[in-house]
Amino acid sequence: MLKKENRLKSNRAFQTTYRNNNCINDKSIVLYIGQEKDDKNCPTRVGFVVSKKIHKRAVVRNKIKRLMRESVRLKIKDGFFNNNFKSLIFIAKSSLINKNFIEINKIIENLLLGLAK
Repeated sequence: MLKKENRLKSNRAFQTTYRNNNCINDKSIVLYIGQEKDDKNCPTRVGFVVSKKIHKRAVVRNKIKRLMRESVRLKIKDGFFNNNFKSLIFIAKSSLINKNFIEINKIIENLLLGLAK
């Protein structure tokens, strides 16, 4: 489970990140990037979105969110994560439904590597 300090929860925080219009696209995931941090000590907060357009069943949507959340948690634990941004939002696309954890982990890793460039 993702630590409380790393969770992006409020609607206001999501809207602020969306307003930046800074994103990286992949075939399966879109990554919205928040503003750069002034204070490097506070951790980056991460949010996950899987809409009803992806799949009508909540069980499937929640499974996708759990897999993405676990992948990001492992990246934070390994120190792979770049802490230069206030917030990140991962938005799933419909092609993510049939992917397993290893494939999702690889996609997120590629997005975060693209973020570092």
